[in-house]
This record gives sequence, structure tokens and C-alpha cells, in this order.
Amino acid sequence: MNLMLTFEQGDAVLVSVFLILILMSVLTWYFIVLRGWRAWHVRRLNRAADAQLWGAASWQAAEKDLDASPAPVAALLREGLAAVRKYQQHSDGSLGQSCSLDEYLTRALRKRLSQEQQSLEGGMTFLATIGSTAPFIGLFGTVWGIYNALVNIGAQGQVSIGTVAGPIGEALVATAAGLAAAIPAVLAYNTFTRLNRLINQDMDHFTHDLHAHLLTLGGKDGIR
Repeated sequence: MNLMLTFEQGDAVLVSVFLILILMSVLTWYFIVLRGWRAWHVRRLNRAADAQLWGAASWQAAEKDLDASPAPVAALLREGLAAVRKYQQHSDGSLGQSCSLDEYLTRALRKRLSQEQQSLEGGMTFLATIGSTAPFIGLFGTVWGIYNALVNIGAQGQVSIGTVAGPIGEALVATAAGLAAAIPAVLAYNTFTRLNRLINQDMDHFTHDLHAHLLTLGGKDGIR
């Protein structure tokens, strides 16, 4: 079986199917590497920032140490401190009258947490799309290839194993190519979904602890 014959002798539809599947496979592995590195990097940054925050001598020291940190939990800390300071500055104005510090801080942290969680979802929809569509694209290529093979056999007016095996075998490779693109995409999607769930759980726990500490200190007017 020579796959190059498919590109040399196949029609535009079959060649397009193979090119699409090859592109899907390349993009799948690109996102696997990219998402794998990002998940590992985010977890490492979050752990380092979490340890640095709770080990700092004061909130001011922690904020200074984590000012340039790209860790999501560092962004949550900066958002929380900024929200408490803003509330304290306007405690006698509209903010103090419309809601409590608890409500204002909860909204600010929830918004930032949602933004950080959404940033972890990049590429997931693409992997899910490839995992669900690649097998059907491959199957379409197989059906199209078998149809053309049967048409050619009918035009020749004779049937033999050699006549049938080559064209149909090459057409069946389209199904294998679809599965080759879909299986890694599905496995990667499930793996990254679990990793994102673990990261989100860690950030949820951190946000809850941060909210409790900031609420206590903010209520005592202890953050400046």
C-alpha cells in the first residue's frame, strides 16, 4: 500500500480529506504540548506564589514580592487587596451604602477567579472538536474512496483481488487516519479537563482563604 498513490491518483475530495486529517493531527499534537506545558507551569507558579504569600511577614511584603508574578493566585491577591482598599476609600460613599465589604470583595474575587479559570480553557474546544469530527471525516474519505474504486472496477469490466485490494485498502487508510487524529485529541481533552479541575479546585480553596483573611483585616482597617 503506497499512500503517495492516493495523492498522485486520488481525486480532489480524497486528497482534501487526507490533508485535513494531517492538519488536524499536527494541530492536536501542538495543542497537547502547549496545554501540557501551560498546565505544569501554572501549577508550579501557583504553588510558589501560595507559599510565598502565606510565608510573607505582612500583606504589604507579600504584595511587593508577588507584584510581577504571572501566577493566577498572585492576580487574585492583587485584585483582593485592590478591592479592599477601594472599599475603604469609599466606605462613607456609594460603595459603603450599596453593599458590605463581604459582598464587594466576593464580587471582585469571583470575577478575577472566573477570568483566570477561563484562561485555562484555551484550546479545549478545539481538541473536543477534533476528537468528535475526525473519525467521521476519515469515514467519509473511506466511503468516497471505495465508491471511486467500485466505479473504476465497473468501468474496467473485470474484478480481481489485485484490482480491488489496492484502491479499497488505500481508501480504508482514511478511517485509520481519522482515528489517529481523534484518539490523541480525546485522550488529551480528558487529561486536561482533569488537570484544569485540579487547578480550579486549588484556586477555589485559595480564593476562599484569601477572602476570609482580607475580610477580617479589611474590617479591622488593617490593609493599607
